[in-house]
Amino acid sequence: MKWWAIGLLLLAINATAEELRIGFGTHKPPYIFQGEQRGLEYDIVVAAARAGGMQVIPSYAPLERLHRAYSRGDLDGIASTRLQGGVNSFYTQPYISYQHVAIALSARNYRIERIADLGNYSIRAFQRARIVLGEEFQRMAEANPRYHEEAQEIARNRLLYSGRVDVVIGDRRVLQYFNREVYRQVDVSQPITEYRLFPPTSYQLGMRDQSARDRFDQGLAEIIASGEYAQIERRYAMY
Repeated sequence: MKWWAIGLLLLAINATAEELRIGFGTHKPPYIFQGEQRGLEYDIVVAAARAGGMQVIPSYAPLERLHRAYSRGDLDGIASTRLQGGVNSFYTQPYISYQHVAIALSARNYRIERIADLGNYSIRAFQRARIVLGEEFQRMAEANPRYHEEAQEIARNRLLYSGRVDVVIGDRRVLQYFNREVYRQVDVSQPITEYRLFPPTSYQLGMRDQSARDRFDQGLAEIIASGEYAQIERRYAMY
C-alpha cells in the first residue's frame, strides 16, 4: 500500500474515532508531562483508547477538581482512580501501578514501621491519598491534624528538603523526578529514608459509559499482547 493511502486510512480512522474527554492529574513526571501530551500513564491510556477505536481529549487539573468536573458530567472519564475511590463509574481493568512510599530526611532519624506511626508526624501527601491508600491510612489521616494533601506534586519536594514538613507521601519515581526541578531552591543532596509502608497501587480509569469502558479494556489487552505496552514502558525506563 502506498504511503499516501496509509495516511488517508489513518485519517479516516481518526475521523470516525469516538472522542473521550479524559481527566488527568497535574504535572507528575514521568507519568504525566502536562502541556506536552506525553508520559508513561498518558501514553498507555491514549494507546489503549486508540486500539479500542477512541480518541483521547485530555484535560489536566488537580485530582479533587477533576472529580468534581466528572461528577458534573464535564468529563467522560477520569484517570488515576480506583474502585475504592468512591467514584460512581464503570471501572476499567488496572492499566498502571504506582509505588507509593513515605519519605523523611534521614537526619530526623524517625522510627516509622507501620502506617499508624505516621500519626506522630506532619504529613504532606498527594490529593486523595487518604482514599486510595487504604482504610488504615485513612484512619491515620483523619485523626492527624497535621496531615494535608497538596494539589501540586512538586510542593512536597520543597517542603521535605526545606524541613517544613516531617514526612511526604508519594510515588517514588515522581518524588525522585521533581528533585531535578527544585534543586536550585532546596538542598536535594540531603540523605533521605524511604519507608516502604504500601504495596504497589494499581490504578484504573473511571468511565461514564460502559461500552467505552469495554472498548478500552479490549484495547488495553491488545496493546499488551502486541508489545506496544512494553514499548511505552521502555520509553520511560530512564526515570
